[in-house]
Amino acid sequence: MKNKKTSSKYKFLVLFAFLLLLIVSEKLSAQIADPSPLTFPNPGKIENMLFYLQRDPNINTLIYAVNTNKTGDINKEKPISIYWIRYTEKGEKKELGYIQRKFAYGLTTKELSKNKFEIRFVSYKSLPLYLSQTNSEKKYQVTVTVNGKTISINRLFVRIEGGSFWLPNVKYALVEGIELATGKNVTEKISIK
Repeated sequence: MKNKKTSSKYKFLVLFAFLLLLIVSEKLSAQIADPSPLTFPNPGKIENMLFYLQRDPNINTLIYAVNTNKTGDINKEKPISIYWIRYTEKGEKKELGYIQRKFAYGLTTKELSKNKFEIRFVSYKSLPLYLSQTNSEKKYQVTVTVNGKTISINRLFVRIEGGSFWLPNVKYALVEGIELATGKNVTEKISIK
């Protein structure tokens, strides 16, 4: 009888250890996907925000917002406004500097049809994104196809480890948003080489 009790306690402990290992490994894999040592704030609801971009080496956040006129149509000359929320400076809102706009975080745009644009980052032109109006309430979204999934972007994260001002060592980018086919939240990784 004693051996059966010991055996069932042993089985329970092994099962418990296995479940604990699964939980820990899930948390570790989530951390590996975004191993930045920083804790980034969520900018919350910002008027006309399409998505936001965060990157190392600090928590300052770039906001990409649709630029519309009074009738709700996109400004064809400048369809997206880009600005900083400088959390390291008491959350102050600031425009991008010339170098940031022309060489790093700015966008090029090409009108495809009414209220639909192809956009590309000036620093990573090989990945097209698309700004378009959703079917409801004249809202806009930016979508991208990554790893076979078309995603309505909420957040972009760029992992940078070292490098210099002109040549940062970009490891990868994460795209977080809603997969259009399933309506589920997804995070997809883009390796930068």
